[in-house]
Amino acid sequence: MTWVILAFLSALCLGFYDISKKVALRDNSVVDVLTASVLISSCILLVPLLLSRLAPSEMTKTAFFVPTLDLRGHLLTVLKSVIVLSSWLCAYLALKHLPISIVSPWQATRPMWTLIGALIIFGERLNPWQWTGVLLAIGSIFTFSFFTREHKSLPSLRSADSRYYIALALAILIGACSGLYDKYIMRLYDHNAVQVYYTLYQAVMMIVFCYIHHRRHPSSPGFRITRLLPVALISVFLVISDNVYMLALQDPDSMIAVVSTIRRGGTVIGFAYGLIFLKEKDPYKKVLCMLGILAGLICLALGS
Repeated sequence: MTWVILAFLSALCLGFYDISKKVALRDNSVVDVLTASVLISSCILLVPLLLSRLAPSEMTKTAFFVPTLDLRGHLLTVLKSVIVLSSWLCAYLALKHLPISIVSPWQATRPMWTLIGALIIFGERLNPWQWTGVLLAIGSIFTFSFFTREHKSLPSLRSADSRYYIALALAILIGACSGLYDKYIMRLYDHNAVQVYYTLYQAVMMIVFCYIHHRRHPSSPGFRITRLLPVALISVFLVISDNVYMLALQDPDSMIAVVSTIRRGGTVIGFAYGLIFLKEKDPYKKVLCMLGILAGLICLALGS
């Protein structure tokens, strides 16, 4: 099925997107990286938008044509921008202060929460495979958290750094809401139009937010980006990942639970990067817990 292939492509790009974020956040602030990456994404997406307006007859023959949106469509994309930015801000904050081998497995459980949201909101019912996946994922996360608290060199849930775990949890829950919202909006409007306009709205919001942030912190050096390449890679991988993800959801046969599960599978790339290149602690315990999480996600995929 085409939408499944698109979901796997989105997962691959999302894995490299996570690595690019981790690298970019080493020497830059969360707000500056997020602002710069959104601005670069907007510049990339402005190209098909302008071409669609200047040469619509030619662009309609391509996969990059951007149709117009009505007022309701624009309002829905503004709401999507707010949801996505809220999730990103929390996720970037957690990623900057927590090891990627903690952030990636936790974020891998997002499809589980999306599925639970679908159960409550859309009246879907879990089958035995899906229940198995939920229990496996929750059990693995609990075990993973226990190992994390045991290791003194890592932030503890009981320490002052617990706020970063709270940020990570909010990023996951808001992200799950975003997935459910995507299922709704993709059935109403073209995926190219939604992606282009919601990214442009994000850029406006981030410029305002970045300005207010630096005004409230006069001791900060102001907007500054070092090592622009990782930030640019964030934008490139995200644009591709989002585009094929939204295209997959436009398929009438696609299922948000399956697409979301496959997409989160890209976390394996970031997880391997953290253990191999960053030499993060307790690799065997983390691999064991990661396998439990992946087993849960596989069960969710099979059950869906």
